[in-house]
This record gives sequence, structure tokens and C-alpha cells, in this order.
Amino acid sequence: MTVRRIVIAIVLSAIAILLGVTRLGYIPVPTAAGNATIMHLPAIIGGIMEGWGVGLIIGLIFGVSSFLNATVPLFKDPLVAILPRLFIGVVAYFSYVALKRKNEYMAVGVSAFLGSITNTILVLGMAALRNYMTWGVAAGVALTNGLPEAVVAVIITLAVVTAWKQIGKSKKSKISDEEISQ
Repeated sequence: MTVRRIVIAIVLSAIAILLGVTRLGYIPVPTAAGNATIMHLPAIIGGIMEGWGVGLIIGLIFGVSSFLNATVPLFKDPLVAILPRLFIGVVAYFSYVALKRKNEYMAVGVSAFLGSITNTILVLGMAALRNYMTWGVAAGVALTNGLPEAVVAVIITLAVVTAWKQIGKSKKSKISDEEISQ
């Protein structure tokens, strides 16, 4: 672990904790899920920016937050609230690595979408397997909550990751220009 990776993991973990503690990461909606979420975004961004381990840790923070702040019975089950969230940043990382050579912007967008859909499919799948809801209700929630959450994840992740990477590029080019002039 580099200092950069540790710092980014801490910053994104703090954002995830803030979103969970303040409940800003949970948007109440009148569906079987009870809440739409943006809590998965730090895990996606962490996975893309710093690797699957960082994404997994931030996903764990999201899962624990979901478990501790549960307002509906299915999220009081750690197999529903915590376990599926571990895979959000991991999927985002591996999909990003697989696609980044072709087009980095597309890789970020697809990875954000897949990370978000991973959250939706695994949480709802586990909820249905544990008999908290039927498969039909899970499919309905996936369409009404999961797809909009994935679209929001793509937009926000693209904005954050490209801005973050541009900051790094502009700093490197300034240093290069200064070194050249000396």
C-alpha cells in the first residue's frame, strides 16, 4: 500500500461514513427497497482509482453502515446488508482494468454501471434467497431503483474520476514545464 492509496482510501471511507451517519447516502423512496442509495459511489470510485482492496474496504463500510442504520428488516440481516457490498469496488476495479486500454472514459462509465448493478443484483438476490421478498418484487425494485442508481453512478463517477485524473495530469505537466525551464 502506497501513501497515496492509503490517503485516498481514508478520504473515500470518510465520505462513505459521512453519507451513512448523516443518512445523506440513503434517499427515501416509496418502493419495497425503502431507500435509493448513493452510498455505493465511494466504493466504485475507490475500486477504479486505487484497486480492488480499497474498493472492498469501502464496500465493507457501506455494508456495515447499511446494517447499523437499517429501517427495514431485510437490511438487519448481515448477509443482505454487508456481504453483497464487498463486491461493488471489486467488480468496478476488474471491469475498469479490462476496458481501460480501449477507452478510459468508457471504462470508467461501464465500471461504474457494473459496480452499481453488482450492488443491486447481489443485495436483491440475497434478499430473495433469504425470503425477505419474492423474485418478482426483487426484479421490480431492480428496475425502479437499481437502474436509476446505476445511471447516477455513471454520471457522478465519470465526473469525479476524470476530474481527479486531470488534476494529476495537470500537476505532472506543470512540474515537467518547470523542470524544462531550469
